[in-house]
Amino acid sequence: MTVQEPSPEVQRPQQLETDVVVLGAGAVGENAAGRVAQGGLEAVLVEPNLIGGECSYWACMPSKALLRPGTALQAARAVAGSREAVTGTLDAAAVLQRRDSFTSHWNDSAQEDWVRGEGIGLVRGRGRLVGPREVRVEYDDGGTVTITARHAVVLATGSVPTPPPLKGLEGIDYWGTREATSAREVPARLIVLGGGVAGTELSQAWARLGSKVTLLARHDVLDMYPEPARELVKAGLTEDGVEVRTYTQPDFVRTGADGCVEMGLDDGSVLAADQLLVSTGRTPALANLGLEDLGLDAALDSGRLTSDDSGLVSGTDWLYVVGDAAGKVLLTHQGKYEARAAGAAIAARSRGELSASGVPEDWSREASTANHAAVPQVVFTSPELAMVGRTLEQARADGINASETSLELSVAGSALHSDNYRGWAQMVVDEDRRVLVGVIFAGPDVSELLHSATIAVTGEVPLDRLWHAVPAYPTISEIWLRLLEKYGL
Repeated sequence: MTVQEPSPEVQRPQQLETDVVVLGAGAVGENAAGRVAQGGLEAVLVEPNLIGGECSYWACMPSKALLRPGTALQAARAVAGSREAVTGTLDAAAVLQRRDSFTSHWNDSAQEDWVRGEGIGLVRGRGRLVGPREVRVEYDDGGTVTITARHAVVLATGSVPTPPPLKGLEGIDYWGTREATSAREVPARLIVLGGGVAGTELSQAWARLGSKVTLLARHDVLDMYPEPARELVKAGLTEDGVEVRTYTQPDFVRTGADGCVEMGLDDGSVLAADQLLVSTGRTPALANLGLEDLGLDAALDSGRLTSDDSGLVSGTDWLYVVGDAAGKVLLTHQGKYEARAAGAAIAARSRGELSASGVPEDWSREASTANHAAVPQVVFTSPELAMVGRTLEQARADGINASETSLELSVAGSALHSDNYRGWAQMVVDEDRRVLVGVIFAGPDVSELLHSATIAVTGEVPLDRLWHAVPAYPTISEIWLRLLEKYGL
């Protein structure tokens, strides 16, 4: 699935010079290079694999493409009149074909056209820091080119899976999330290890496609969300046939006599499946980048580089880190946001508008301030979870005098949306300032409510003013009115 390198006879330069070198041409790297170019600087992207990266080919897009047909079918079944018209089940082959279309069949030619159309340079190869503002790129055929950056190098190298220390795992041919989102066939039985976002989403997707799925979570499923939201998701998983086992720890995994996967659990039982999916988290991809050779590994803290809100790595005036590689918020949209801030900061520093080591002002174009207090995120299970900002516990841990208001999501719009609609909503309020610091929705299609909440939290809209944002009737957004009424407005 990788793009072929040019044949060895193609003449390549051995030295290049540009304003900014970006290592990693995923969505984050593309945004960094694009914002640098908009700022009037030259940029070169370095990428050994597909342009567009994890999100385009193995994460965001294919996973949501696998989920969406089942959600659409469920929506039709949830309304009297359309329910009676549903006569079949999902066509797994058609779902996989549609998934392939969203990955462009793992062909990045359109992405390459975009890069070149933006005037951004592209070098296909694996880059490594060999000096301040200096990157050596090795091509697949062994050739090299050294690129010198006049202003900055940006690390947008993403993240890599972190498999658990499970006895026997190294001897098993198992799926990671890449294999799970690009698989060509539906396994009859699937064990999913990991109760986070990817584990829950992919459990539901493959169960709907016909696999008998067992989901194992060390703690609770989606334990970063409040319990009422988690319970709705677990009920949705169970309705789709997923066996959910929480607070379960595997002891070992092995290949069974018939070639299946056997997993021993801490309760003494043994599960058997045709495939194992391991989704137990990711860590910044910072290995083999030359950090230690430049003494930059001293800036590493718990596996990630320390950096300010413009992405500038501590102790340097030229190295930036953004996206999953920064390890701050492992979400594509936040990584792109960080990349835009870094690109703007690099351009501003090149013009002398921002000092080489000066910290950008909060909420400026050069700072990713929202990472601290207003991160939006969606879990695309059925029902969906959508959250922005802090939970009640997080707010109080941050020293905020916080309260919470929550209720079932039951308004005219939800009743019209589907029969027996089940949902939940919560808002977290800073009582000293009377502004929202967190909002959570759970229910079908609540992701479409999220941006209004993100604006309210990011803009710190006073509750007395938010009361005058009248929700249209009859929409699910009327839940805003009900929350504010219960709060006491």
